[in-house]
Amino acid sequence: MKTLAFIIPSVAGGGMERVMSHLISYIAVNKDCECHLILYGKSREIFYNIPKQVFIHKPNFNFNDRYRTFFTFRTMLYLRETVKKVHPFSILSFGELWNSLVLLSLLGLKFPIYISDRSCPNKSFGYFHDLIRKILYPKASTIIVQTNIAKRIYASKFKQKNISVIGNPLKIHNEINMNKRQNIVISIGRLIDTKHFDRLINIFYSINLKDWKLIIIGGDSNKQNNSTKLQAQIENIGMENRILLAGKQKNIENILLKAKIFAFTSSSEGFPNVIGEAMSAGLPVVAYDCVAGPSEIIEDGKNGFLIPLFDDKMFEEKLKFLMSHEEETKIMGDYARESIKRFSVELIAEKFYKTLTSS
Repeated sequence: MKTLAFIIPSVAGGGMERVMSHLISYIAVNKDCECHLILYGKSREIFYNIPKQVFIHKPNFNFNDRYRTFFTFRTMLYLRETVKKVHPFSILSFGELWNSLVLLSLLGLKFPIYISDRSCPNKSFGYFHDLIRKILYPKASTIIVQTNIAKRIYASKFKQKNISVIGNPLKIHNEINMNKRQNIVISIGRLIDTKHFDRLINIFYSINLKDWKLIIIGGDSNKQNNSTKLQAQIENIGMENRILLAGKQKNIENILLKAKIFAFTSSSEGFPNVIGEAMSAGLPVVAYDCVAGPSEIIEDGKNGFLIPLFDDKMFEEKLKFLMSHEEETKIMGDYARESIKRFSVELIAEKFYKTLTSS
């Protein structure tokens, strides 16, 4: 029996965390492996369900920001000692702002480390972080990226030969009752500036089809307090009855299965899980064609529409088309559900498992 270690700051409610929970759940339940989940972030929250077969490790201290340097070193020591104790066959670490810390903490140990960033591949994190990544990332056994675009960017940026492309695992809905659909446009994401929900609100308002609603699922993040700003925007245009900020939701499937269209105005992505989940639920997608992600999932005009970044006029036209043409929306939604099956949890988790156990 092989032992695998999965390292992530937390499994709080986010796309990266959802992917990790899918992977470790599938491998722990379906493979002859001993799986260890090592948490080390400030919150160490467990939002998603983790099978009882998984061994969960957390630091026995709270991170105190007043003594950031001390607790960073203490966290690194915790990571190193925990990995040595677990003695894994291989390690999978998630998080573009965190993988460098993991690589540095485990420097000199002989365990294969597979790292995966989950954000926009050409994103800069500032001079210091960018420099540290250039130094440390080549030391990983393999970098796992989510798109072919990311592979080209990372091969140039980090001079790393071992780069694998594996998309994100998505739950596939096999049974869908189209009769339960309502005139709902849905969008999902953390309420951060790069998701541009303010633009989506304005687009929906301009379309002005009064028998439709817009539901935005997601909570505040990065100390941006955008829920207050967005709610004020909604109230200022008198759309409280037609635009709902639904907050953070644990089970979004039920809402997806009630909606008819998914709208996505994010400008920075790695591989947007929510687009795939919406397509799995039979929804066509209207999305900005940001650097990586949407273009490898959406076939323009077949299962959704790719919109040039910030071309809100075109976004409005395509969204209004879907809202006004029910039969075309259903046809595109059906194709979306079929086309996304290549990213099922089973297929993607198998690819991760084979990668982690092949060395």
